[in-house]
Amino acid sequence: MPRFAANLTFLFNEFPPIERIEQASKAGLDAVEILFPYDLDANRLSSELGDYNIPLALINTPPTFWSSGQRGLAAVPGQQESFRRDFTRALKLAQNLSAQHIHVMSGIANGPKATDTFLKNLEWACEQAPDQSLTIEPINPTDMPGYFLSSFDQAAKIITTLKARNLALQFDTYHAQIITGDVQKTWNQHGHLAAHIQVASTPNRDEPSTDPFDHPAFFHHLDKTGYTGLISGEYHPKTRTIDGLNWLNT
Repeated sequence: MPRFAANLTFLFNEFPPIERIEQASKAGLDAVEILFPYDLDANRLSSELGDYNIPLALINTPPTFWSSGQRGLAAVPGQQESFRRDFTRALKLAQNLSAQHIHVMSGIANGPKATDTFLKNLEWACEQAPDQSLTIEPINPTDMPGYFLSSFDQAAKIITTLKARNLALQFDTYHAQIITGDVQKTWNQHGHLAAHIQVASTPNRDEPSTDPFDHPAFFHHLDKTGYTGLISGEYHPKTRTIDGLNWLNT
């Protein structure tokens, strides 16, 4: 059976951030992810994860100056020192919280120099944390204009070029639907590179459903073909989170 996680940056937002761990546990989720836990009390966060025996699946590298438009730094030329500082911060927190994956955000950039910067920064990060799983995620240009990593082919080329055993694809069905228009075909092409999946329906980024992409059929396909990673709901609940979790039972 697939194992499901809840992205607590999106889900159970009827509750304060750390209290969402308890709600996810009560709802029967297998794990949680928190995009940017850097302003939370790390000791309390660790305690809650332990008390409810629920693992932390993923965190992102720090958002840096999100309100100013930054979306990570890994592909941004001239920001190598800042990227290394931010990655070191993410790694320390991930290790303290036993986070399975760190999503390395590429940032707003373009062109050959950005590609070279991204490759060098990822290579450095993989060498610094050989026992830590790192992921990269294509994000659609409508939701995040100018984001460097906006193509699954692009992500696959980067992963296969670096050949780092601890670098993998983060596959989001919402972004895949917008970027390619064919989630299943995209998975068939690149799913072998994926270590973590996130799900949401388009166009509203709400509960994963059958339209326009059949999520229940996808879950069965993943189970049948031996996918062993987590499938995390990263969506905006239509109402209360608990009222929209029927997708877990499909």
